[in-house]
Amino acid sequence: MMGPRQEAQAALFYEFSLEGHVPQDHLLRLIDPFVDLSSIRPHLAPFYSHTGRPSIDPELLIRMLLVGYCFGIRSERRLCEEVHLNLAYRWFCRLDLSDPVPDHSSFSKNRHGRFRESDLLRHLFETVVARCIAEGLVSGQRLAVDASLIEADANKQNSTPKEEWDRTAIDPADAPRAVQEYLEVLDHEAFGAASEVEPKFTSHSDPASQWTAARKGPAFFSYSDNYLIDTDHGVIVDVEGTRSIRQAEVGSTRTMLDRVKARFDLHPERLIADTAYGTGPMLGWLVDRKIAPHIPVLDHSGRSDGTWTRADFEWNAEKDQYICPEGHELKQFRRNYSDPNRGPTGKGVAKYRGLKLTCQACPSKSRCCPNMDFRSITREEHEDARQVARDIAKTRQYDISMKLRKKVEMLFAHLKRILGLGRLRLRGPSGANDEFLLAATAQNLRKLAKIFPAPQKTRKA
Repeated sequence: MMGPRQEAQAALFYEFSLEGHVPQDHLLRLIDPFVDLSSIRPHLAPFYSHTGRPSIDPELLIRMLLVGYCFGIRSERRLCEEVHLNLAYRWFCRLDLSDPVPDHSSFSKNRHGRFRESDLLRHLFETVVARCIAEGLVSGQRLAVDASLIEADANKQNSTPKEEWDRTAIDPADAPRAVQEYLEVLDHEAFGAASEVEPKFTSHSDPASQWTAARKGPAFFSYSDNYLIDTDHGVIVDVEGTRSIRQAEVGSTRTMLDRVKARFDLHPERLIADTAYGTGPMLGWLVDRKIAPHIPVLDHSGRSDGTWTRADFEWNAEKDQYICPEGHELKQFRRNYSDPNRGPTGKGVAKYRGLKLTCQACPSKSRCCPNMDFRSITREEHEDARQVARDIAKTRQYDISMKLRKKVEMLFAHLKRILGLGRLRLRGPSGANDEFLLAATAQNLRKLAKIFPAPQKTRKA
């Protein structure tokens, strides 16, 4: 028999509990035990006035932001609508059915004001990292680093070629917030001072972003999201936003390693990275700090004509010379020039050469220097550190490290495909860092929830 038509019946009183309507296996219920916001108020207290109208609870705003980044909702306007409608979101944000949801404009005001002035989002991120360390997910022995390009909120139609861009003509007083930040980071090693090379185009709306074609496709404006992770469980221990060039990304690695040492006393036994980080200065910096570089060496000393490369020559550190395969010595070449425009120009590079008479009479000259009267070899300042990295690359532990490095790439894939952070919504270096920190915090919370799931409660019949 067909049942009667279902019609909504208004009632005078309702008995309703949010707690009972949030599934036990819901993501927000799983991460809720690991969200500790008890330090938020003391951290923000100096940035609030002691008089005036009470503000919106900052813990509520942070919980809403965590909801947004855990579920890929980065639009504050849409986030407010979702929290208003979704019972699980209300439960996580500690809102009852009758409690109003803050207006979306509250996020912008607090984000550009107190949150950035107090560095609250980094404080939140480091609080979650500390929880991961306390739960035993981070040993700090094997760290891996990598960077990923995130498209900036800028387009080529609103940009200027480098020959027409004049930063001195900008009036900071009338400039937008992102342009003011660009002027402030011109001397920062992660942005303006990372390289003297000017980008081909500069965005008017976000000039600190980098015009790049690194993806082998159409060029675009972007920032680099740099992750430093512990390979035990793939926990992100630090994050930094930079320009999308190699010098800035490599420089951020030193910043992050110093920061985790100061904040969490993490000093890794090894650092795992790809070839982009295998420069001489970077390897030398790691070796000086007793960190084993499990990194492929960035080496351009190879030859394509089949003749002997620098690797075929034996280095004698005691005598400061190279020995060729025929047993001849190549000593360091020194000459005083009265003209400063002549002579070697490379800094931190020594040149070694064999005797002309010896090379001319050598039976292996055709395999060594067929087009030169003598053989010469250049040795960089950090060649000892490069050799340390080459020796590590021959070990079994290095092969394991190269497999562990994929955990960073998996985190970036999760960041873009699951959390939806393929393009930034906020502009400027601060906006990029805000989004990177919130996304990394969400990823670490999801990691905690996956490894330590909450016990399931059985419902009574």
